[in-house]
Amino acid sequence: MKPHASSSFIWRITSIASIIATVLLIGGFVYAIQDVVNPVGSTYSASESASNPQTTGNSAASTVPPLSDGVRVVALGDSLAKGTGDDDGSGFVRRTVDLLQQKGMNAKLISNLGINGQKTEQVLASLDQAGVKHALQQANLIMLSVGANDLFNGGEALGNLQQQSPKASQILKNAPETAARLQKILTRLREINPDAQIIYLGLYNPFGDLPELRVPGNQAVTSWNTSVMDIINKQPHMMLIPTFDLFQNNLNKYLSSDHFHPNGTGYEQIAERVVQSLQ
Repeated sequence: MKPHASSSFIWRITSIASIIATVLLIGGFVYAIQDVVNPVGSTYSASESASNPQTTGNSAASTVPPLSDGVRVVALGDSLAKGTGDDDGSGFVRRTVDLLQQKGMNAKLISNLGINGQKTEQVLASLDQAGVKHALQQANLIMLSVGANDLFNGGEALGNLQQQSPKASQILKNAPETAARLQKILTRLREINPDAQIIYLGLYNPFGDLPELRVPGNQAVTSWNTSVMDIINKQPHMMLIPTFDLFQNNLNKYLSSDHFHPNGTGYEQIAERVVQSLQ
């Protein structure tokens, strides 16, 4: 092969390799953006559970072991259930499992079905999916975080009201229908799994350090948590994990850079409270 032909061949190979590398780089970037904009929770597919008789019907038989025999966790709901804001992605769900294991308990995370931006309507609809029902039926501890996006729209509602001297009633304008859907979610969870312990994560006010939103935000969150307690007190094996007091005077310490979700330290505080409630 002539020197000129050899260099031309090498140039073509190098060009092709560069093009392939560029395509892969762009593809990876697009995938990363999609994961942020349209995040997906870990789920069971319907095909995985189609052959399992427990996924049929409206209710499940009592088959899950008690917590004393080992903790089997499934989480569902919004970005807090998923762990958004935590640098290592653990969130309070994985951190709860880790803390239980550190205490010598047999604890396992079966599935985390948390999805960024989910509202009560979406969570309620997901409970009709065979894969979701199958996962829930394997758990004896179900962790639920939902409601903040309905009430606050991911923080946008409070931000829009910041310059209007808002009242708690303005922030809670969606509360009645949200509470009604939450009650349906809890009832449906109990039908799917009659014996599991269900934990609902109470809300906190991420804007408590903003003068315009401190009082109305605190009043709105307190009112919501109280209404949820009224619902939970009527159901067996359910509890609300309060978070309002954890964050009230520690927002700079426990919130992530988005000033809405907890950071790793904040999630750790929530996980410690969950573990305390189980002892």
